[in-house]
Amino acid sequence: MIPLPTRRSTTRLARAIAGAAEPGDLVVLSGELGAGKTFLVRALLRAMGLPADERVTSPTFALVNDYEIRRRKIAHADLYRLGDASELEHLGLRDRRAEGAILLVEWGEPYEAALGGDALLVRIELGPPRTARLSASGERAARLAASVLAAAAPSA
Repeated sequence: MIPLPTRRSTTRLARAIAGAAEPGDLVVLSGELGAGKTFLVRALLRAMGLPADERVTSPTFALVNDYEIRRRKIAHADLYRLGDASELEHLGLRDRRAEGAILLVEWGEPYEAALGGDALLVRIELGPPRTARLSASGERAARLAASVLAAAAPSA
């Protein structure tokens, strides 16, 4: 469990994920509305090098926002409005992942297997206190989780 009492602590978590994520990784973000999923993605994209003047918005209506940062492709998806996994196919997320894009997926827990599995699951809980719980559903994701936990741990 990672405490997230401030925006700075959430940004530290985002930097840890950004520093450890590799092409083809799947990061599934969950938590209540307003928990900070999109803020975490915005901070993660900034940590990867997205310029501050480029807007990062929730893809609630677009469903997927694509970014290319320093020759790395990232797809930010919001699957809240999907009815079932059959609706994923037209979004092309699994294809993007197979081509090396990093997938950052809000509300993606029900679709993890359809997205290829082996996901880092980041659950933001409002608490109090606000925290992030990390878990992994595969070998690569377990290594990613270990790296993130080590890097995101609050300084003593």
